Parts: sequence; C-alpha cells; structure tokens
Amino acid sequence: MRKLSISKPEVTRVGLCNIQVCVPKNYTDKQATDFANQSHPTGINSQWVIRKEGNPDLQDDPERAQCSERKDFCHIVLDC
Repeated sequence: MRKLSISKPEVTRVGLCNIQVCVPKNYTDKQATDFANQSHPTGINSQWVIRKEGNPDLQDDPERAQCSERKDFCHIVLDC
C-alpha cells in the first residue's frame, strides 16, 4: 500500500464506474466531486457523483468513511 500525502486530497481507488477519494473531512460534497472530476475525469459525458447514504452499493457503510491513515480525512465513493 502506498503512503498517502499528509495534507492533500488523493484518489485512492479507481474502478470502471466508480472512484474513491480521500479528502479532508471539512470538504463539502462540491469540493469532493470537483476534486474527483479534475483529478481523474470519467472519460465520458457524465461527471463523478457521490454515492449517497441509502445507496445499496454502500452495503450499509457510511457515505463518508474515516481514513485509517489520516485522522482529519475521510473516504468517499463516487459513481459515474
């Protein structure tokens, strides 16, 4: 596993139709989606959107999950 930067948001996982980002907890949804779309564009006409609470693909996990390496950061999954 690679070491995450101390203070910068990062893309931590990329799938065919989803992406996971690690961003500061105080990031708004807009800041998180802007970061994802600028850092790793979908390559199609749609943009990344946050996988929201209640989405069955979250499998009862929280929308924003605590990062295990950085206490002030969280992981967010986005879909296209």
